[in-house]
Amino acid sequence: MPLLGCLADDLPGATDLAAMLVAQGMRTVLTTRLPEGPLPETDALVIAAPEAQRLAACEALLAAGARQILLHLDPGCRGLAAGQLGPVADALLHRLQAGFALVCPAFPALGATVYQGHLFLGAALASTGEPSLMRALAQQTEGATGLLPFAVVEQGLAPLRQALHRLRDGGRRYAIADALTEAHLHSLGAACAGHPLVIGGTGLAMALPQNFRAAGLLPDRADAEALPAATGTQAVLASASTRATLGQIGFARLHGPVLELDPLATPEPGALLAQALAWLEGKLSATRPVVITTATAPERAAALQARLGEAALAALLDKTLGDLAAALVERGVGQLVAADEAAAGAVLGRLGITRLRVGAQIDPGLPWSYSDEAGLHLALKPGHSGARDFFLKAFPP
Repeated sequence: MPLLGCLADDLPGATDLAAMLVAQGMRTVLTTRLPEGPLPETDALVIAAPEAQRLAACEALLAAGARQILLHLDPGCRGLAAGQLGPVADALLHRLQAGFALVCPAFPALGATVYQGHLFLGAALASTGEPSLMRALAQQTEGATGLLPFAVVEQGLAPLRQALHRLRDGGRRYAIADALTEAHLHSLGAACAGHPLVIGGTGLAMALPQNFRAAGLLPDRADAEALPAATGTQAVLASASTRATLGQIGFARLHGPVLELDPLATPEPGALLAQALAWLEGKLSATRPVVITTATAPERAAALQARLGEAALAALLDKTLGDLAAALVERGVGQLVAADEAAAGAVLGRLGITRLRVGAQIDPGLPWSYSDEAGLHLALKPGHSGARDFFLKAFPP
């Protein structure tokens, strides 16, 4: 049974969160829909669930045995800016029969910090509309919101716990916590031990596994990252026109076969698939990945969207990338990187993958995972992330 149940907004956030929990010694499974049937043995279960499914996802986590629920926040706190956090948090507190929750989206390793209740990304205030997290959350929730200021967080665990008790006993429903360092997050995480609901980012999640370990519920695991041995040939499917992905494609081109499909010249999925399959002949290898991409320079991507329209373009890419993923697996690919949300969604949807066991990180927040449903090792890379050599170093030599 999972000890920690996590609710994430989207697939990139869920992947980043799962990677952190694995790095902290928790066997972790990520699902893209509400779990059905028996789960594999796991210490943490992460569900990528849209706002409308949060309560149902919480029910599924509780049914699976989760002892604590983490409502995940991205570093920019988009859910708060969109007015969604308060209603979801209130509903979860009501369901869990909990009267209080700590809130901290800080992740100093990525430049996200909270000071005097304000979220900073680097040296600038985050664009959450209302700069004060306390006021922004108070506008969305039925309960009162308090602050755990830097001066208290800096003192460590005992004063933190006392301050939390005062806020809760004083009628506060939420406490926005300042955090400028990793040490602050560890203190805040320890102070959340036993809380039914915690609301925070991947940085705060880093500190939660130790609570279960201290309670004797989570053994020290040397195998949390373990996945089945990688087999089959290697491939990359990329769709993003971000600078990071374009740079990764350029680097890969210097070291192996790369096919750049051009949807602007050939806006038909069947023709693009036929072109890719003809090019693939004799190129698949178990020691060197092939890279197939629909990514183009930003100006060409803008022309493509202007020509086809946003919906038609999304459908074209989804069909092309999904069919390519199926064709690659049919031809023996057992290790696949899907770069960008469009590629990841197309691969998961076409192959019917709803559940992933998460393994070791390739780059921060970017792990390998394994699908029992497809018998496939899969790495899901958001468009803006990963080092320049990501497409090569992801695969074992």
